[in-house]
Amino acid sequence: MKKHYYLKFLLLLIPVSAFLLMSSSGGRDGGTTGSPGDSSNTCTQCHSAGANFNLSPSITTNIPASGYELNKAYTINVNSTSSSSKLGFQLTAENGSNTKIGAFTAGSGSRVSGQRITHSSPSSSGNWSFTWTSPSSNEGDVTFYTAVNATNGNGSTSGDQVVTTNTTAQVLGISTAKRLQFDMYPNPASESISIQLPSGSNKATVQFYDYVGRLALTKNISSANDNINVRDLSSGVYILKVISEDKIGSQKFVKN
Repeated sequence: MKKHYYLKFLLLLIPVSAFLLMSSSGGRDGGTTGSPGDSSNTCTQCHSAGANFNLSPSITTNIPASGYELNKAYTINVNSTSSSSKLGFQLTAENGSNTKIGAFTAGSGSRVSGQRITHSSPSSSGNWSFTWTSPSSNEGDVTFYTAVNATNGNGSTSGDQVVTTNTTAQVLGISTAKRLQFDMYPNPASESISIQLPSGSNKATVQFYDYVGRLALTKNISSANDNINVRDLSSGVYILKVISEDKIGSQKFVKN
C-alpha cells in the first residue's frame, strides 16, 4: 500500500512542478527584483544556485544626467553577458521610500506584471528593451532594480545563477519661477471641483493621473476660477497636474 501512495504522490507532484516551471519560463508575477520594496527577494526564491555562467547584467537608460522629466516616456535596457542561452529577468522602479513609481510598457520578449516588468519567454541574448513612463508628480530620484537569471535549461529549478543590479536617476527639478501655485476645492469631491489659478493666469490644461501614472482625465479651463466635472472618475487617489503656459503645478486629489 505504501508504494501505491508514493506513486500517487509522485503523479500529483508532476503537474504541479511542470506548472511552476512553465510559470517561470514566462516570467514571474511575484516580486523577485531584489529591490527593498520586494523585500530583497530574487529568483533564488525558486531557482537554486550551483552554476557559474559568468553572468554580468547591467541597466542602461536614455534618461539625461540632469534627471528625468515628469510624465515622460524613457527607454530602459537590461543587458546581460553570460554563457547561458536561456535567461530571464524582472525589473521594478522605486523612489527613496521604496515605493514603486511610474508605469512600464512592454517591449519584445517582455510583459508587464503590475508595477514590474519581466520576460515573456526565455531569452538567448539576455537583452531586453522596454519603456518606463515617469510619474506625473515629483517622487524624487528613481532607482531601477533588476534580477537576471541564467539557467542551464535542464527543465528543473536547480543549477542556475541569479545576479542583481540597480541604477539610479535623479528627478529634474522644477525651478520656483516655473512652479504654478493654484487652489483646488473641495477635496475630496464626488461631483465637481473648482480650480483657482493665480493672478495673471487665465488658461490652463488640467490632467488627472491615477496611482500608476495613467492619464485618466484631461480638461482645458479658460478662466481664473473654473469648475471641472469629476463625476465619471473612478473613486481613488489621483495626482492633479495643472499646466499654464510655461508653468506647472500638481496636487493630490481624492475622488469619493
